[in-house]
Amino acid sequence: MMPHHLPFYVVKPGETDVLMIVMGVFLILAILGVGNVYLRLHSLPERMAHKGQKLQFEIVAVLGLLSLFTHIHIFRIAGLLLALVDLPDFTTPLSSIAGSVERIADNESPPTESPADETAEVQATRAVERASLAVSRSASAPAKEGHGHV
Repeated sequence: MMPHHLPFYVVKPGETDVLMIVMGVFLILAILGVGNVYLRLHSLPERMAHKGQKLQFEIVAVLGLLSLFTHIHIFRIAGLLLALVDLPDFTTPLSSIAGSVERIADNESPPTESPADETAEVQATRAVERASLAVSRSASAPAKEGHGHV
């Protein structure tokens, strides 16, 4: 009943359309593949920032979520740039300095005269002066050792 001059992809009545099944499977795989690539690109800044500090990672993750839900791509660009930049670590040296000053202040003997009417601000100022004096003493001690007799 079918003419012989029809192309190969036209199926006879009652037969299975193999080309449609192959293209359907290809379409499903293509959609899943493109979706996977999109999600990997979306999570790229988070994966890059995961190696850095926790705060940097959290900021990049929030920027990624904002860009995903608002479709404002500047958030994604900002997150990617933030993930590429290594933020300096300020908390570790500052906490080390604070701990050292606290230990120095604890090692100092309390003053012999402490008037009762002295305010907390004056006491804090004196504690800082004692700590700075102790720091200057400890900094100058190794320098004096090098000036021995020859």
